[in-house]
Amino acid sequence: MSVTHKKWGYLITLSIIWGSSYILIKKGLVGLTPLQLGSFRILFTTSILLLFGFNTLKGLTRVQWKWLAHTGFYGTFFPAFLFAFAETEVDSSVASVLNGLTPLFTLIFAFFFYQVRIVRKQVFGVLVGLFGTFLLVTQEFSFSTSNDPKYSLLVVCASVFYGINVNILKNKLSDVSPMAIALGNFLMIAPVALLILIFSEFNWTGFYEDEKIITSLGYILILSLVGTALAKVMFNRLLDLSSPVFAVSITYLLPIVAIGWGLVDGENFGGLQWVAALLIICGVYLVTETKKAPK
Repeated sequence: MSVTHKKWGYLITLSIIWGSSYILIKKGLVGLTPLQLGSFRILFTTSILLLFGFNTLKGLTRVQWKWLAHTGFYGTFFPAFLFAFAETEVDSSVASVLNGLTPLFTLIFAFFFYQVRIVRKQVFGVLVGLFGTFLLVTQEFSFSTSNDPKYSLLVVCASVFYGINVNILKNKLSDVSPMAIALGNFLMIAPVALLILIFSEFNWTGFYEDEKIITSLGYILILSLVGTALAKVMFNRLLDLSSPVFAVSITYLLPIVAIGWGLVDGENFGGLQWVAALLIICGVYLVTETKKAPK
């Protein structure tokens, strides 16, 4: 299989996985607090990755461990809790749309901190994708979100952290395997997540008697296994095969999947939304580099 086909294969698969993660977070919040949800998600994922990737950590240098700590907090820890708090008030589809800002922040950080020149086609592709993303959920954003804007800003903050994370991965950890990056990230943040969980007032003695908690833990286990552990390794592999801009353009496709879950629940999807979806696909195409931009 060619590199191009692999890139698009990873992109589409990750879009389906991560596009479904927003609804899983929403379901998980039924029986868990945001602090508990974020902590369990990190701890579950750490345990899963340890089963398969412990041997990949051999030979990592102190400098690499430093950058693994940075990417662990920027790319996983902070977003995990930010999305959990945001979705207590913001619809899952709207959260996925706001996360579409990630490519823009990725380009900004690449330009200012890594002296990467941005070609005009990439900028236009980001703008087209963003326009289609916001158009896609105009009605949901107008009528379904919280009146308090701070919850929407939490998702924007998560997108900023994602933009920082992608640039660090590409420029500082390109010689580390995708599995080692994923496991190293979670090993660095798991102790903090465990402390948060301990002080989150989780009902350790009677949680197994609460059906809501058990169901929510089931959703978070699925999210951790597929939406976090597997997806993190796949994303690191995608980043290894492509440019940061192409890798984070996955955020343009997530709203399509997220709203698809809405269709399953009986929501309408009209002509304007299909136009927006086409714009999103066009945006992804435009940010695909046929050759590397000069530094």
